[in-house]
Amino acid sequence: MKNNNGNTKLILLHPYIQKQGSSNRLWLLAFISFFTLAFLLTLIYTRESTATTTAATALTATAIGTSSNFNNGALPTTVINTLLHYASKSNDSFHMPYAELKPISDVLRKCSSPCNLLVFGLTHETLLWKALNHNGRTVFIDENRYYAAYIEELHPEIDAYDVHYTTKMKEAKDLMATAKEQIRNECRPVQNLLFSECKLGLNDLPNHVYEVDWDVILVDGPRGDWPDAPGRISPIFTAGVLARSKKGGNAKTHVFVHDFREGLERVYGDEFLCRENLVEETDFLGHYVVEKMDENCFQFCHNKTESATTSSSSSSS
Repeated sequence: MKNNNGNTKLILLHPYIQKQGSSNRLWLLAFISFFTLAFLLTLIYTRESTATTTAATALTATAIGTSSNFNNGALPTTVINTLLHYASKSNDSFHMPYAELKPISDVLRKCSSPCNLLVFGLTHETLLWKALNHNGRTVFIDENRYYAAYIEELHPEIDAYDVHYTTKMKEAKDLMATAKEQIRNECRPVQNLLFSECKLGLNDLPNHVYEVDWDVILVDGPRGDWPDAPGRISPIFTAGVLARSKKGGNAKTHVFVHDFREGLERVYGDEFLCRENLVEETDFLGHYVVEKMDENCFQFCHNKTESATTSSSSSSS
């Protein structure tokens, strides 16, 4: 290159300048390649991990399903015995001893799965009944709405409802007489109690309670320790009607009455569950097996007339 003076000047570009631009591009390319590779590896690992987790979940679900199907999904004997052992060792004075827990547990164990269990009363054994009726339907009925709500909040798995009892222990004799008078009308043994006006029947339970074919009914409430207490006369009558009014399922219903002694529980049990159906009893637990009836039947007990006749003959003699 020439200047104004006619002298020629040579300008040389140093190779370092060119290398510097190429080096920056190489570093940028390496940077992009590294992160691309890292992204691909992460994507592959995530897919493999997800596939493994899905397979493991499916395998676990299959194993659980197989285990549940085995023996109709019933709890192992060791688990049942352990639950009964610890439940019967409670320091609570109102708890059931082993001799009373065992018959109920045995029936639940033999019950075809799923088993429908209806319990009148929220007691020390509430969680036990729920656990023993594994995979089955368990519903609790209690007279105390606040306690029922408390139990459901404390144990969301518990299905509890409150009911208003209109019966009183001091009126038991009159209630029995009224029920006998209306045995062909409001107090008949086969009916939908939801639409009944019988004074002994519970007609304000949730609608679905009347639609379920109950396999086992336990009457363990309400209390009847004083004249104005509701007692268990209404649940006993209701259990007798529910058992006889089944539409399907097992033709027989096991009905247990707790605090079964020489009192109103026994009197009402013999009247509406029937002595002929009493298969087992202790001082505090009566076990009845009640069969469903035709809707045209208007007598709770088959042998009631025969027993009354026998009793009259004996008195005449």
